[in-house]
This record gives sequence, C-alpha cells and structure tokens, in this order.
Amino acid sequence: MKAFKRTATQSKILAGMDKVYEKLIEFKKKMNSELVIMQNDKIVRIKP
Repeated sequence: MKAFKRTATQSKILAGMDKVYEKLIEFKKKMNSELVIMQNDKIVRIKP
C-alpha cells in the first residue's frame, strides 16, 4: 500500500473545512438549533 502525501492546496482546503465546522457548531449553539448529522447510516439530530 502506497503512502499518500498531501499537497499544500489539499492541506489548506482541509484546514478551511475544519474552520467551517467549528463556526457551524458555534452558530448552532448561538441560535439554539439542532445539528443534523449522519451516524451509522442513520440521520441523528443533536440538541445544542
């Protein structure tokens, strides 16, 4: 199995996605709304 090396662009995209996820969690807590995710092939609603 080959080891995969990320390019600089891929690393930046992943870092940006992490920031978006953190901001989404903050927003959901602030607005007191549910977070909808998929877990084990089921849709799950998480209360803040």
